[in-house]
Amino acid sequence: MIEATEAIELEKETISLERVPTKIYKDAAEASKAVAQEIAKIIRKKNASGKPAVLGLATGSTPKKVYAELIRLHKSEGLSFENVITFNLDEYYPMQPDAVQSYHRFMKEQLFDHVNIAPENCHIPTGTLPLEKLAIFCKEYEAQIEELGGLDIQILGIGRNGHIGFNEPGSLVNSRTRLMTLDITTRMDAAGDFGTLVKVPRRAVTMGVKAIMEAKRVVLLAFGEHKAQVIKEAIEGPVSEKIPASYLQGHQNVRFILDEASASELSSRKKPWLFDEVIWDKMMVKKAVTNLALSLDKPILKLTNRDYNENGLSDLLANYGQAYDINLQVFQSLQHTITGWPGGKSLASDANRPERAFPAQKRVLIFSPHPDDDIISMGGTFQRLVDQEHDVHVAYQTSGNIAVADDEALRFIDFLDDFNSAFDIENRKYNTVFEEARAFLSKKKDSEIDIPAVRYVKGIIRQGEAKATCRFVGIPATNVHFLDMPFYETGAIQKMPLGEADIKIVSNIIAEIKPHQIFAAGDLADPHGTHKVCLDAIFESLERLKKEDYMNDCWVWLYRGAWAEWDIHEIEMAVPMSPTQVLQKRHGIFKHQSQKDGVVFQGNDSREFWQRAEDRNSATADLYNKLGFAEYAAIEAFVRYHF
Repeated sequence: MIEATEAIELEKETISLERVPTKIYKDAAEASKAVAQEIAKIIRKKNASGKPAVLGLATGSTPKKVYAELIRLHKSEGLSFENVITFNLDEYYPMQPDAVQSYHRFMKEQLFDHVNIAPENCHIPTGTLPLEKLAIFCKEYEAQIEELGGLDIQILGIGRNGHIGFNEPGSLVNSRTRLMTLDITTRMDAAGDFGTLVKVPRRAVTMGVKAIMEAKRVVLLAFGEHKAQVIKEAIEGPVSEKIPASYLQGHQNVRFILDEASASELSSRKKPWLFDEVIWDKMMVKKAVTNLALSLDKPILKLTNRDYNENGLSDLLANYGQAYDINLQVFQSLQHTITGWPGGKSLASDANRPERAFPAQKRVLIFSPHPDDDIISMGGTFQRLVDQEHDVHVAYQTSGNIAVADDEALRFIDFLDDFNSAFDIENRKYNTVFEEARAFLSKKKDSEIDIPAVRYVKGIIRQGEAKATCRFVGIPATNVHFLDMPFYETGAIQKMPLGEADIKIVSNIIAEIKPHQIFAAGDLADPHGTHKVCLDAIFESLERLKKEDYMNDCWVWLYRGAWAEWDIHEIEMAVPMSPTQVLQKRHGIFKHQSQKDGVVFQGNDSREFWQRAEDRNSATADLYNKLGFAEYAAIEAFVRYHF
């Protein structure tokens, strides 16, 4: 048997399938600081030699923390940008420089306005020239870089389809700066910034692949689970125009800077025992055995010694004996994750259950980042907890107002107008707020940020939908809490940093309820970042409250949403659902009418959220079935967080 305390270090020659130098950091913040320090080193070295530092810069969410750190270095450590000259990768076409989505505006707001760089030293492709003049502009853009001796460093992000700059799939390695037609995937990913897909420009001016490859140093950054698959293809796959980032395999001075999430699909992360020494603790054994079973399409208990030996796991056999013993322990470990009692089963042994039996009735606090994450991500478990008579509370962390379409808001205002008119209701405050909202929406420009009155209207639409879901599940209105965390209330995709006010709001609700169970969204694949900020607020609150007596009885379970799911070896609680329960969950999701049939922020997945949730839950059930367990219609999965 494999004991938890055992840790066997294997001696192997380290190998790798990675064709690009790669550095993996714990998170995006740590990675961004490292990149900013590298840029600062180049700037200081060039300053010392009396030469300008020529920087190639990128836009988008990925480099924002790099720019924030450069600003800090400028203000706190005197990093001077007087001799810095910058060239940006791209710009939408057509695009006015002062438009909300303009990369000219982005760079001013994220960096240029906060450091001592001369405006004439900041170069960004134009989105305003007549089409017939673009070719000359693009040629001159590259000529300016060449006259300065080339880019000292080029910072890159990567699109989900592998694009660098706006060099979409199909771009050749010798492509130059040019006007590019945008891939539908790129446009879908940008739809959130523009409010809807139809408003996203179809073209952009981009620095070509050859111009990028001519930079003296290239650093590509990628953060988040939604980038994991394309990172694997760019680093481990063949060089191909289908994944333009793969061209970087041929650069002599390149590095990919990743966080743990974006690196999660790399072979060295998926099967580390094939590439390096590993510590064979319980989690690693579980990961190896489930991976082996799924790759061979065999139930765990049918794996043989030969299967282990032929698939790189001979060391596991050498240290622990027969496959039978290893199989049995991993099988039992997975079996003990399955429970129909997510709040624990009273009057029953909890030795082999993921949750405690006592107290029999638990106070449960479900944190939902948006007003629908609770039902989408753990609707079956939510219902089960209520049906089993636990005291269930839901805390909706943000208003979710930016995800409501303008037409939905106008429809709501029209209803209230008709209602008030029918019953001769006169309300001065209503007239002020709702008429202001109507007037703004009637003249709203594309992607103009909503005024507070409109955000208020959209917020109460989502509140009403959340209340409807809670009524459907069966919890009283007194157990529904709307936190409206301030960081979210910008009216735009870009949010404010997590602040003290946000943390206090979360801490207060925990202190008020004193829960035995907390369920929180651990789905960091959310491309808009709201889940991450909400989770950080919970973690910080738990840290501050951990010395309180009631926290000794509090267990924290993390769920994932419509974006991704836990790997099978990570799951610590699996709540099965019958076909009837799946349908019940679907109807709960349908209560969020503003998020159906034309979601504002659809993301890169064309399925509606109820379809994503059902597919994800059925896929988890299918994995358990393939590993040799009973066949369920669906399973919701959780991982316990220890604070």
